[in-house]
Amino acid sequence: MELPPELELGLDTFGDVTVDDAGRMLPQARVLRDVITEAELADSVGVDFFGVGEHHRPDFAISAPEVLLAAIASRTTRMRLGSAVTVLSSDDPIRVFQRFSTLDAVSGGRAEVILGRGSFIESFPLFGFDLDQYETLFEEKLDLFATVRAHDGTGEPVSWSGTTRAPLEGRKVFPPTESGTLRAWIGVGGSQASVVRAARYGLPLMLAIIGGDPQRFAPYVALYHRALAQLGVPALPIGVHSPGHVAESDAQAREELWPAYRVMRDRIGAERGWPPTSRREFEQEIEHGSLYVGSPDTVARKIAATATALGIARFDMKYSAGTLPHAAMMRSIELYGRQVIPKVRASLAATPA
Repeated sequence: MELPPELELGLDTFGDVTVDDAGRMLPQARVLRDVITEAELADSVGVDFFGVGEHHRPDFAISAPEVLLAAIASRTTRMRLGSAVTVLSSDDPIRVFQRFSTLDAVSGGRAEVILGRGSFIESFPLFGFDLDQYETLFEEKLDLFATVRAHDGTGEPVSWSGTTRAPLEGRKVFPPTESGTLRAWIGVGGSQASVVRAARYGLPLMLAIIGGDPQRFAPYVALYHRALAQLGVPALPIGVHSPGHVAESDAQAREELWPAYRVMRDRIGAERGWPPTSRREFEQEIEHGSLYVGSPDTVARKIAATATALGIARFDMKYSAGTLPHAAMMRSIELYGRQVIPKVRASLAATPA
């Protein structure tokens, strides 16, 4: 697989609600302020992208990504800022575009949006959408978003019609981005139809790989490239989002992450009918799956292997995990920026295409 000129390396968080030194759950407001501090550190240590995911649950604090990203934009200077992901199915595509084009303005052109259906369904009843229209809502709203984005910077009015909302008849959408193109991705969890959809709309592909061997996604990468070629669309970036944690040693990283990982995995698993996880399963996922956990050398080696196998342009590590303490995440971010990123780039530079 041909490697991109330089791999972008980012970080993601859902604003997982953490605990204090006494083990008490922190207020969501405190968690949101901690995320801003974490983003400031990420920017200072050389991270390329910082993403925050939208959720509407008690265990994740971030429900309004753009507001938090605007606060982060005021405290950072260089890294790109975006969602991970924006649940487009239960939002208004025009408002999504406007919020991110506004973020693009206040951040000096650093905004991007990752569009998806999300892995939870709480937003549908919260905002009054019918789960029976799950597929139709995403397809039509993505079509409207793509139509608005195609008019970004042209000054031309937008017209669109569908079945899930009133038609748009010759309306202009403000503000446009200064570059004339809002950077947008489609987040995909492992559906062939979703991969082809991303190619059809000419949008970069972000693969959410949260379990199993990352190389099992190689067929999706190949499908995306084939679909782009058949549609006559130039090659576009592919990214990967996966969870991880960095500490001074492999043993320390595992011991720090395991308690928080287990509680988070079992809580979500209980909602979805999964059996409880085990330490053995956790270790297997680190050794052979999609958990990027360990010392800087270990994590860098694993990221470089995934980048080489899939030919990706960006890797984003979800550094938060349930109740993993803020201090541990701060240390993980520092090690990721100061050591993992340079090691990954050195490894890829030494790897023949």
